Amino acid sequence: MLFPDTVAIALGACNVMLFEVRDLKMYYEIIGKGLVRAVDGVSFSLERGETLGIVGESGCGKSSLALTILRLLPANAKVLGGEVLLDGVNILKMDLEKFRREVRWRRISLIFQSAMNALNPVIRVGDQIAEAIMIHDKGIRKNEAMKRVKELLALVGIDPSRAKSYPFELSGGMRQRVVIAMALALNPDIVIADEPTTALDVVVQAQILKLIKDLQRKLRLSVIVISHDISMVSELSNKIAVMYAGQIVEYGDIKDVFYNPLHPYTKALLYAVPSIRGKRRRLNPIPGAPPDLLRPPSGCRFHPRCPFKTDICIKEMPELIEADEGHFVRCHRFEELRGVAFG
Repeated sequence: MLFPDTVAIALGACNVMLFEVRDLKMYYEIIGKGLVRAVDGVSFSLERGETLGIVGESGCGKSSLALTILRLLPANAKVLGGEVLLDGVNILKMDLEKFRREVRWRRISLIFQSAMNALNPVIRVGDQIAEAIMIHDKGIRKNEAMKRVKELLALVGIDPSRAKSYPFELSGGMRQRVVIAMALALNPDIVIADEPTTALDVVVQAQILKLIKDLQRKLRLSVIVISHDISMVSELSNKIAVMYAGQIVEYGDIKDVFYNPLHPYTKALLYAVPSIRGKRRRLNPIPGAPPDLLRPPSGCRFHPRCPFKTDICIKEMPELIEADEGHFVRCHRFEELRGVAFG
């Protein structure tokens, strides 16, 4: 069964999915050079209370996908096709002012990649969280907003008195918790976590991951976790989408993808992760480097780095195909490569 990029993942006829991305294309225009195909025909869906992990190397389009969803793109970014549906409504076509007022932060919020860069260093963290509340709810007073701020800080495990602190007075883990609190300020349905544990030590990373899991269960959030760390994503996600060169190359239930990876790139990512329980083995790096998306390779975009490539891989772009129920892959040779290790 084909999973064309022009349609969403098959859904029940009577139920409207909370969130769908259909064949989304967003390119950056580089004057005098051409278009960088950062997001090139991406489709996925998200149900209420579900967590989707999006993994891939740096530069594969993960963060660009998040910015496209939230319409936080620079002037040279062009959305050239596709839909982003929230409760069946295409929010890409929504009036920008209405989108800012009704969707961004109120329905979909973002945990930014670097907490120190996301926070204003000369404004107290409580005031920064309160600002988001007051902008979206014009009738709320400052003291009411600050009461909500203290509740949010307590929710993420920070003493409410820290609302008076400046970002530089907090540790890296506390700053990350503040950013999470800010993302929850308006009780959104969907939270996008873009590299939520970047630059944190392993102990604090574990604390942040546990916090996100606890909040997701307590508030029944739908979460999209973006990371290059496939092992971290496995801690949080029900489903996983593996991105390479602007495209999703494998998508499915986390257990199906981890225990039965079908795309050579997914196999390579998993084989590069050390196991604390398995036998000692040499870790195989992925040869080469990700392609230049100004001039992506013909055919399968992974073929220059793939040890299994044949002529068809070089000549023809593979479709995203449903290999097993709910498990999709973009590879010409996935059937014959079942169970074959990378390298």
